Amino acid sequence: MIETEWSKQEKEITHRAFSAAYERECISIAHKALKMMAEINEPSDIGEIHDYLTDKRKVTDQKYDFRYSVLLFVFARLICEGWVREEDLDGLSGKKLQEIRRIVELISGI
Repeated sequence: MIETEWSKQEKEITHRAFSAAYERECISIAHKALKMMAEINEPSDIGEIHDYLTDKRKVTDQKYDFRYSVLLFVFARLICEGWVREEDLDGLSGKKLQEIRRIVELISGI
């Protein structure tokens, strides 16, 4: 069973890790968009950039869900995708970290 209680310290840790991951991913998206803009050769390339950014906005809107009821799943996904390291979550309860590891294993197919 997943713990539903979050201490003040855990809330601070999760907020910090969540915000940092979101910022890192947004910077990555921006860098790719800038690269795409630098390589525009024809008008249709603009549509491709628009499609890329629209897709990334939808994905990030869905992925970055800060409801505490789903946060362990969110962090497991972010770990699998490389946006969060387990060390970023140091200070969470052992049970929460164990559950995140279990979800990572399920996602990774280990």
